[in-house]
Amino acid sequence: MLREQQRYATLVGCSVIALVSLLGLAFHGWFRLPLALFGGLTALGIYDVTQRKHAILRNYPILGHMRFLFEGIRPEIRQYLIENDADEEPFSREQRSLVYQRAKGVEDKRPFGTRRRVYDAGYEWLTHSAQPKKIDDFDFRVPIGGPACKQPYNASLFNISAMSFGALSGNAILALNKGAKMGGFAHDTGEGSISRYHREGGGDLIWEIGSGYFGCRTKDGRFDPASFAEQAADPQVKMIELKMSQGAKPGHGGMLPGAKITPEIAEARGIPMGIDCVSPASHPEFSTPIEMMEFVGKLRELSDGKPVGFKLCIGHRREFMCVVKAMLETGIAPDFIVVDGKEGGTGAAPVEFADHMGMPLVEGLTFAHNTLRGAGLRDQVKIGASGKLVSSFAILKAIALGADWANSARGFMFAVGCIQAQACHTNHCPVGVATQDPHRSRALVVPDKAERVARFHKNTMHAIGELTSAAGLLHPGEFLPFHLLLREGDRTMVTGDEIYPYMPVGFLLNSGDEDPQGYRKRWRRSSADSFQPFDTETRRGA
Repeated sequence: MLREQQRYATLVGCSVIALVSLLGLAFHGWFRLPLALFGGLTALGIYDVTQRKHAILRNYPILGHMRFLFEGIRPEIRQYLIENDADEEPFSREQRSLVYQRAKGVEDKRPFGTRRRVYDAGYEWLTHSAQPKKIDDFDFRVPIGGPACKQPYNASLFNISAMSFGALSGNAILALNKGAKMGGFAHDTGEGSISRYHREGGGDLIWEIGSGYFGCRTKDGRFDPASFAEQAADPQVKMIELKMSQGAKPGHGGMLPGAKITPEIAEARGIPMGIDCVSPASHPEFSTPIEMMEFVGKLRELSDGKPVGFKLCIGHRREFMCVVKAMLETGIAPDFIVVDGKEGGTGAAPVEFADHMGMPLVEGLTFAHNTLRGAGLRDQVKIGASGKLVSSFAILKAIALGADWANSARGFMFAVGCIQAQACHTNHCPVGVATQDPHRSRALVVPDKAERVARFHKNTMHAIGELTSAAGLLHPGEFLPFHLLLREGDRTMVTGDEIYPYMPVGFLLNSGDEDPQGYRKRWRRSSADSFQPFDTETRRGA
């Protein structure tokens, strides 16, 4: 019985001290302070006991608030005091520190050897050569533009991935774009279209067009060819990227509440103020693979031959093959495809989507690469990769598995000052990166952060060059799967080409009984006329 009553000991104690302080006022005025403090706590405790929302406060008045306090600061306690340097939550302290060091231009070397457990399963490394090459220029470039492209773009090997104005503050966008201008690399606008901050920065733009057609839409949310052509004619726009899906929430649409639409967001997106803005889960302008490729061709024509491609997180593999078949049937191929891994994502997403929907980058990249090889189209279509690529090793691994270049979103967010507070969806970003609050975003000083963006890119490219040199190669594009080794178990290792082999060029177009990894089976089940399967029974066999 006594133990049960101890639940209210804090309330009783505060009440006693408050009463004593009240009586003490008759003798000395300094009792006012404890009276105010413990009187307030007593009032809080009485409210806790009588309220009906929180059971823990009814049973543990006053003291129960400590639970909510520690729960609220748990992420910060874990990040600053408990988290291991290698724990990825979602980026490890090691990864973040590497970006900060390269962005600031400070020493990024480490003494006393690796901290990795090199004999544990999952450890990966690159092979090096006994005769390293000498590389003088680390500004590695990738020409993007197929046979139908009139204005090919010579892109950097490492670029800023899609992040919209609206998700990021104006100062963050301006710093990113100014940094891209200084470093000579590209900045993907995200589906929020081209804002005044993109234009002011002057850096090369990859204009991403989502299902809401922001920046080129009619009043009812459909695609507007005239406004698209006008925007695409801007010399700052180097490529057009049609967004099919993104790693954080593939297959999920979005809605920006009217209350959150500022005049600047409305201006950039071409939407009215005060009305909820909906991004459908799928594009209303096409519904079949053939129509999708025809839309790609239309965008290329309206942009006067600028490189046009699409971005997606691989879902049903057969559906990607449907798109590739449509390329063959229509003769229209995109100039590039960006494969986004499900581990990517700067924006907020439903937990189940973020955790369990979509294909990780490695599997999605290798599948897209090999499908294009199998269809004989790989030499026409360049592939970009995105999804937690912040180190030179991660970038080169993606290139070895089939990518031509890499994009990074959160890496460049770290470069402009992101501390991984994971408050992006609250509008309370503590460093002014992911917020539309002008008082918070003013903390981000654009000239300083722009230099950090350019420096992070430059130092990462330098590190890529050093690894390329050590491997005995002259360009990162020469990396192949066999340059990558992986520890499969405590005593065994395999080369990358054993796990992620390059499939033979044209093998999907030739008849054969051998079906490596089920590619031919899916190819036979795919159609350029529809994304829907045509040979699958219903779930219950009806």
